[in-house]
Amino acid sequence: MADNKIEMDVMGITYSQIQQGAYALLLRQRDGDLRVPIVVGTSEAQSIAMRLEHVIPPRPMSHDLMVSMFHAFGISLDEVLIYSFKEGVFMSRLKLSTDGHDLELESRTSDAIALALRTNAPIYTTKEVLDKTGFVIKDGDNGKVAVKPKRSLADLSVDELKKKLSRAVELEKYELAASIQKTINEKLGNEPTSQELPE
Repeated sequence: MADNKIEMDVMGITYSQIQQGAYALLLRQRDGDLRVPIVVGTSEAQSIAMRLEHVIPPRPMSHDLMVSMFHAFGISLDEVLIYSFKEGVFMSRLKLSTDGHDLELESRTSDAIALALRTNAPIYTTKEVLDKTGFVIKDGDNGKVAVKPKRSLADLSVDELKKKLSRAVELEKYELAASIQKTINEKLGNEPTSQELPE
């Protein structure tokens, strides 16, 4: 795995062009031209943006508290690895060490990056993830943060939409789930009902 790791840098945060009400975190390949967009929620985007802008909140945010706990218990965050991309979701691990013991924990990618920024831990991904999600910013964009275009919900089949709906509900992304359900209804010619999504 070591030879397969590719180091990434955080470029910044922008409004997502893919998902309304969300933000896009853009990573840059350190020794290359590829960029990777990651959709994150509002609170995670705020936490990452505050660290990038060196803003110190009056009270610690969740990620600040976690880093304080790392320090209190002698835990070091050695690296973050974004190791997989499935069904539109990035999968990440934290590599931790304490008293000569190594430990790996699963983490949401947005949380992992927020912690990495606070501890100066390197962020890596794999060639497979980069091949699936990376894109090159064209000349003339002047480094503008952009997100790789993806197919709209209307372009997907009903079966694909049902899979995305199930995944959105599982991840508690109910606004996205509602949009997917509406698209399914339109494709099937059904009227939406109040029973189709959990409250």
